[in-house]
Amino acid sequence: MATAAQWIEGARPRTLPNAIAPVLAGTGAAASIGGFVWWKAVLCLLLSVSLIIGVNYANDYSDGIRGTDDERVGPLRLVGAKLAAPAAVRNAAVGCLALGAIIGLVLVATSAWWLILVGAACLAGAWFYTGGRNPYGYSGFGEIAVFVFFGLVAVLGTEFVQAGRVEWAGLACAVAVGSFSSAVLVTNNLRDIPTDTESGKLTLAVRLGDTRTRTLHVVLLAVPFLASLALVARTPWALAGLIALPLALKANEPVRSGKNGPGLIPALAGTGLAMLVWSVLTAVALTISGL
Repeated sequence: MATAAQWIEGARPRTLPNAIAPVLAGTGAAASIGGFVWWKAVLCLLLSVSLIIGVNYANDYSDGIRGTDDERVGPLRLVGAKLAAPAAVRNAAVGCLALGAIIGLVLVATSAWWLILVGAACLAGAWFYTGGRNPYGYSGFGEIAVFVFFGLVAVLGTEFVQAGRVEWAGLACAVAVGSFSSAVLVTNNLRDIPTDTESGKLTLAVRLGDTRTRTLHVVLLAVPFLASLALVARTPWALAGLIALPLALKANEPVRSGKNGPGLIPALAGTGLAMLVWSVLTAVALTISGL
């Protein structure tokens, strides 16, 4: 039976920046047009965290019962390591996703009914990433889904439920955060190319191959800083986002230097840290512009 510490590790807390960053950026975008609502921002954060933990447990369950986690380089997997029963991990995933759905319904009640459709798409995307008969994560669409759900949907959704509308600065933030989040997954899948290839998991990294996947990581990390330059049209303070550039370069170092396996693990944490710092700085800059 898994310990509490192992359940926490199985939730993959290092992925939390992917949940926190879009809410920060979206809140900053809302504040820049005078739409900041603190309690809605808190609910958006709880929703985002619930969903990402639910996704992580769902992936643990689905990959575990398929056997694709039997030989794993990265973080602990509860089912693959036989530390927890598959049903227990599945129930944990469903519980977290259900909590996210409840929080989402509260936000819908104070915003627009059609957000229910967006929420349903998010839940489906969370489960069928590695779940179901034909998981899209096994076909190379994981990075696109992360860009959409933890970039466009999360950032613009946060802005919309607070301000009642979205505008171009929010879209710039959404593209930036989506690129960061996709870069995190690219790093993860680059590390797992050998085991994913062997198990028949055709991630985007497997399809692109080692060299082109490393190039993609560089491109994705460049996008947020181009967004910072674009956001200068809203406020010169947006240049503060460039402070995160050294962190991004450091995160990319293991990738561009040809590291493999465990050598790429620091790139995961580094990419997440760069994303979080960029989002904090950009959110503050946008908030100042709205004062």
